[in-house]
Amino acid sequence: MSQKFVITGTDTDIGKSVFAAALTAALGASYWKPVQAGLAEGTDSETVARIGGVDPVRILPERFRLAIPASPHYSAEQEGVTIGLDDLAIPPVDGPLVIEGAGGALVPVNPELLFADLFAHWGLPVIVVASTRLGTINHSLLTIEALRARAVPIHGIAFIGEEIVDSEQTICRIGAVSHLGRLPMLDALTPDALRDAFGAHFNLADFGA
Repeated sequence: MSQKFVITGTDTDIGKSVFAAALTAALGASYWKPVQAGLAEGTDSETVARIGGVDPVRILPERFRLAIPASPHYSAEQEGVTIGLDDLAIPPVDGPLVIEGAGGALVPVNPELLFADLFAHWGLPVIVVASTRLGTINHSLLTIEALRARAVPIHGIAFIGEEIVDSEQTICRIGAVSHLGRLPMLDALTPDALRDAFGAHFNLADFGA
């Protein structure tokens, strides 16, 4: 099994970077955020290093760093930056790699390219991160359909939040995706707490480890 994974979400601000940090730390992987939109409150790369306890040498530099916290296509246009498909080749690394998208699967990278299209171009297995809050069934199934329409391989779905058994089971049954696990909300996002929570709720064997 490949230990290169792409992380996408069903929405923004649902804990995608928290899961990415946990997985990166658990696999001893490198981490790459190809497009960062929004710099004032820190970057996802900095978050992953801090809460995951990931060695900074395993945090690959972003290909694009955009100051405006918005969809990358808009931020890039406002800042006079052009993002092309050829600019987003996966960097070579030794060992596992976790790649994190921006927002959801249908967020535009540029006016013609969605992240889901980029994922299809890469051909790597995608992990969908979904909140368990109200609305997750609709958001998750729409994300799964959008990825499948582009023949993107879906490795499974990881939930964030309080356990909602029916919602989680419904998404996995209708969407025909693997339930990888669920990260509970943590009082303190520290490397130790995140490592323990991931170990308690996920099986590393599901990620080829």
